[in-house]
Formats: sequence, C-alpha cells, structure tokens
Amino acid sequence: MSRARATGKMIVLFAGLLALGACAGPFGDASKPEGALSEDVLEQLSAVAAPYQDLNSARLRPEDGCYWYRHVGPVETTLLPLRTIEGRPICAQDMAQAAG
Repeated sequence: MSRARATGKMIVLFAGLLALGACAGPFGDASKPEGALSEDVLEQLSAVAAPYQDLNSARLRPEDGCYWYRHVGPVETTLLPLRTIEGRPICAQDMAQAAG
C-alpha cells in the first residue's frame, strides 16, 4: 500500500512541475522587436558604439534618455547601457548634438 501511495505522490509532483513549467514564457519575440530603432539611428550608433555590444537589441530608454542594449551572458540576460569605445554612455541628446 505504501508503494502505491509513493507512486501516486510522484505522479502528482511530476504533473505539478509540468504545469509550472508551462507558465514560463519566452524572453522576447525577436521576429517583431518593440521599439526598434530606425536605420539612420542604428548607423549613427554603430559609428560611435564599442564593437562588443548588440546594436540590434538597442533601445532608447525614456527614463534617462540613453540607449541600452540586451546583453546575453552565461548566467543571465540583462539590459546594459550602450557605451562608446571610451566607456561613456550614449544618450539621445548627445546624438542630436552630433547630428546637428
């Protein structure tokens, strides 16, 4: 009787884990990125940004007016400020001054 009870508990535990796993969604939809930058802005950014950053994921963050990109590391994926080769953050105000 105890073996049947242990098997039943394992089945319930496995079903619960499957149900929890189904709740996790994908990180982002790469086919249609929200807030994607125009080609002109991407060209300007590529001229000043350090080469190790993913410009395809770059977005303008309204909170600070600077550009951020998605960094995919070995442990986690996080947003980091887009920086120049010298290490300075790249902001929209600086880009507008350089263009005008």
